Amino acid sequence: DVYTRQQQPTGGVELRLFARALLRDLRAFEHMLDEGLFETEIRRIGAEQEMFLVDKDFRPALNAMEVLDLVDDDHFTTELGRFNLECNLDPITLGDSALRRLESQLNELLDKVREAAKQLDTEVLLTGILPTLEKADLTLENMTPKPRYAALNEAMNRIRGERFRLYIKGRHELNLTHDNVMLEACNTSFQVHFQVKPENFARLYNIAQTVAAPVLAAAVNSPLLFGRLLWRETRIALFQQSVDTRSPTGHMRQLPSRVSFGRRWVKESVAEIFKEDISRFRILMSTEVDEDPFEVLDRGEAPRLAALCLHNGTIYRWNRPCYGISANGTPHLRIENRVLPSGPSPIDEIANAALWFGLMNGIDKLYSDVTKVMEFDLARENFVSACRRGLTAHFDWPARGVVTAQDLLLDELLPLARDGLKDLEIDSADIDRYTGIIEERVKRMRTGASWLVDSYSNMKVEGNRSESLSALVAASLSRQRTGKPVHTWDPAALWEAGESRKYYARVGQLMTTDLFTVNQDELVDVVACVMNWHHIRHVPVENDDHRLVGLVTHRSLLRLLAENASSDGQDPVPVSQIMHTEVVTANPETPTLEAIRTMKEHKISCLPVVDKRQRLVGIVSERDFM
Repeated sequence: DVYTRQQQPTGGVELRLFARALLRDLRAFEHMLDEGLFETEIRRIGAEQEMFLVDKDFRPALNAMEVLDLVDDDHFTTELGRFNLECNLDPITLGDSALRRLESQLNELLDKVREAAKQLDTEVLLTGILPTLEKADLTLENMTPKPRYAALNEAMNRIRGERFRLYIKGRHELNLTHDNVMLEACNTSFQVHFQVKPENFARLYNIAQTVAAPVLAAAVNSPLLFGRLLWRETRIALFQQSVDTRSPTGHMRQLPSRVSFGRRWVKESVAEIFKEDISRFRILMSTEVDEDPFEVLDRGEAPRLAALCLHNGTIYRWNRPCYGISANGTPHLRIENRVLPSGPSPIDEIANAALWFGLMNGIDKLYSDVTKVMEFDLARENFVSACRRGLTAHFDWPARGVVTAQDLLLDELLPLARDGLKDLEIDSADIDRYTGIIEERVKRMRTGASWLVDSYSNMKVEGNRSESLSALVAASLSRQRTGKPVHTWDPAALWEAGESRKYYARVGQLMTTDLFTVNQDELVDVVACVMNWHHIRHVPVENDDHRLVGLVTHRSLLRLLAENASSDGQDPVPVSQIMHTEVVTANPETPTLEAIRTMKEHKISCLPVVDKRQRLVGIVSERDFM
């Protein structure tokens, strides 16, 4: 974890001292490459499991620190949100029963954290994006109370100089702004590590870039965000935009994103990536560096390279190079696959990892240099297509031309992955087990994303948005406990979330967000037509910044007609002349019973719902409560 030490906002002298340490670390790293000081005799694999904590109402549980205290295990650590945790699995030597041991340790750790969470009436869920998560959950109050996260938020906001903007278009469209970095906390992943020899790094890293698209297409599990159906792996777009430090600039300027697939193939060395990232990205976080790496090397020890690791950790490549020190004190290199989402089940995650490990080795045996048979821009285009479409994506692939993800995996890549795992001396029964899960998932077109989309679409016919999203979480939890892979899961059903009253605790769970609104300068006749056409009795009035300025009711229109003020021959009447300006409102977190009492007290039949900046986000009426 890049944020394992105390950091502070970077500026002035601190920035320059850290930059000096960063360049010194890079020189030491290149020296270590030249002298062959890295571990090469052994290859290890590892993983990091991120997870959501969920309360009894299937919403985010804000007790990560308390769960961490109860679990009392160094494998576990905090994440950005108080509803997230992460566990780091031990490195395992690749070969024989490595995949089975990885699955076994993952299940042991999950059982341990589930038992601890249970004491707090909390559940642990593996999913790319929690369906019941709402924008109102992403406040600084819900950020994990550690200085490093506050420093990250401050640094991101300082560099951007404006609010975070999120725009994703899929089956639905999401367009919003946010004032802090907590959008990042919406994502959880299953990050897989693959140790490589320095001399093989460039070739294997390019392979990791090549296979990212088909591996992700088979693993997508994040189609929902704030109740909208977006990309099959919405997590990719969300994470890129949630930590994007770029602000709008002239259209001719190409500014790289801190979260990216990359810009080109690696030609010779891992140092190319570090040099490019130092060249292109400002230092985001700093720490006091008390180590001279060359002095450490002179003592025959491995330097920590703290400055280089910290800066590298603030550049979020989907395949990221990692420097580490093994338990025997020898430095090593790893490729970290950040593409894979958390869930749907532990065995699904290990199967995804098996596919990636197998293809990494299988492609390496097939092509001496993958960059000779595929253009980098095509690899990146394939990746975006996988994010958007999952198994229905179309890829441009060597010797195949344009082919669907499903056909490519079944016809070519799964056999290649099996051969690659066999060459790595993985147990044959384990190869059949994990690749068999991928094969069945691909044949049935039943990824975690498709299970979520189909279940959600079916349930929305009978239930409202909040009921359906809660049922998705409830069903995911129950099926995850069985340990069975997602392609065997029955669709989620509305009844699985239990008693319906829990869905209506807050106005935000009931309000209508698909609104008809008008501007105060518009013609009153337009409002009358809108009400008549759509059978509604209240039309909010908002200004150009979407702030609520008034409300037009059916009663106020009737009064106007009685006065005959809008008949032919009269001057056109603007909305501002008849709208109510002293509007009683609620916010999404207002308790339902409080909203009902407010409406009875003021003898009104609706409440516009506004956010903290008085922007209109919804409306709730008597009909919604009934």
